[in-house]
This record gives sequence, structure tokens and C-alpha cells, in this order.
Amino acid sequence: MPSTRTCVLAGVTAVVSTAVLTLSAQAATPAAHERAAARCAYPSEVLDLTNWKLTLPTGEDEDPTEITQPELATFSAAPWFQAHGACDAVRFRAAVNGVTTGGSSYPRAELREMTDDGEDEAAWSTTDGTHTLVVTEAFTALPEEKPHLVGAQVHGGDDDVTVFRLEGSSLYITDGDDRHHHLVTDDYELGTEFEAKFVAEDGEIDVYYNGKLETTISHDGDTNYFKAGAYTQANCDNSDPCADKNYGEVRISGIEVTHS
Repeated sequence: MPSTRTCVLAGVTAVVSTAVLTLSAQAATPAAHERAAARCAYPSEVLDLTNWKLTLPTGEDEDPTEITQPELATFSAAPWFQAHGACDAVRFRAAVNGVTTGGSSYPRAELREMTDDGEDEAAWSTTDGTHTLVVTEAFTALPEEKPHLVGAQVHGGDDDVTVFRLEGSSLYITDGDDRHHHLVTDDYELGTEFEAKFVAEDGEIDVYYNGKLETTISHDGDTNYFKAGAYTQANCDNSDPCADKNYGEVRISGIEVTHS
């Protein structure tokens, strides 16, 4: 995610050499989409994945595939986790028939926050310091029958604390088990990019949408971490067809975590 070289050939006449040079340049220079694809062999060339690990909806029952650093730096898995052809975003996809973790009945293609260049799992306190996640993303596909999908979240211990959750065209910010805590918009259109932001400090989490503070969640805990990607809230029990072509998908073009 190769450079081209133009070979200068000597011609008998200026007219001939010019034609040769023009043809040589055209033959040696790949099309724009080919150059973009070459630059984006791996999602890590689009997003800084240094302090993340990846869970995919593949693998054995209740034992999904996990990719950690340094392997994540040179990893791609179409169609579940791959760089967009234009080198401007990363696709995260989870089908309803995907493998789930032991603690969930839903599949995911999702990043989990890490520390120390991906060596250890992050766990921070909402009452000590300031912890911020900014994700630029777009929901691009929803599963059939139950069109619910999570795109970014603050997780604490064994459960989510607050997430951005899309149900059809309604985008919500949740508060624990209250999945309809705050309605951001009821006319979200698939493919619309937006900025999701969480700021945790002083026992609270401020949640922003496109720079506007939408709600504040009270939460006191010290086992928190950020997650981002496609966490499909449907499976083969409530969504048909039970197939790879029935999935939730998120496109992420930017992700940044800061702790202070």
C-alpha cells in the first residue's frame, strides 16, 4: 500500500523518440486505482493500529479469530477487515452467521484498545485523568429483519458502558442496558460519515456527535477501554438469511485515542 520509473530511450529522430517516450510512460505508469490499491495493502496503512487488537467473526465456536500486534500491522482479511480501494478508510464487516465471543450472542469485526504498542489490554479509570476516543466513521450496511449495529463504544469490565448504536435510520447513544438513552437522529442515511467522540473524566463520559455534546453518562469504574468497528446486533435466530451476505458493516476513516 511501487514507484514508477520512466526509461529514456534514444531515438533516431526527435519525432520517433517522443513517441517512444510517450508509450513507455503510459506502459510503465499504473492506473490511479491500481496505485491506490498498492498503497493500501493493509488497514494499518490507513489507520494507526499500534495500540489495538482485532476480533473477527471467524474461527471456532465461541473462539473467534483475534489478531494482535505485531501481526496486525500486516494483516487484512477480506471482506471482514480490509482497506478501502481509495486508501481513505477501513471496512469492518460482521455477518449474522459469524463466530461470537463466549460473552456475546452477536458477531463482531471490532478493534479493542491496547497499551504498550499492543502488548497489554487497556484498562483505565473514569475518575483518574481524561480519556478520549474520536472515530470518524459511517454505517454502510445493516442486517436484515433486525437492522441493528454498534459502531463505537466505551466498554467496562464485562459489559458496555455507552455506545453509538444504529437501529434502522435511528442513531442512539446508549447508557448501559438503556439502548435508547439518547436519540441523536431518526433519519440517518447509510454511508453518511460522522464523528463520534467520547471524553471520560471525573466519573462521567461526555458523548459528542459531529462536535456537539449530545449527552453525559455517569460512570465510576477503573476497567474501561475503547472499542470501534462493526458489532452486529443480530444473528441467525433473528435475522434471515443466515448467510455471509447478511451483515452489518462500518467504514472507519479516522481513529484517535488520547489519555492525559
